[in-house]
Amino acid sequence: MKVTTSFLAILALSAVTSFAAEGDKAKPKMNPEEMIKRLDTDKDGKVSKAEFLASPNAKKDEAKATERFGKMDKDSDGFLTKEEMTPKKKKDA
Repeated sequence: MKVTTSFLAILALSAVTSFAAEGDKAKPKMNPEEMIKRLDTDKDGKVSKAEFLASPNAKKDEAKATERFGKMDKDSDGFLTKEEMTPKKKKDA
């Protein structure tokens, strides 16, 4: 009886951890070229604030999207370029 109970407990634990692992898989992020291609509706090679805020994700929370745009727009010119959309690589300490 102890063997059966132990086996069932291990089986249940492995099932729970496998479901938890599947839930942790995040949607892969788009690279800068894909983001510009998708968001740049006037095809000028950069994303304006209006284009950025017109995206479905930005419409969910416009205030948060406006803040994110401001942080991403490093030169404060009102546009996002490929360079501004490219995340900086973290330096190894």
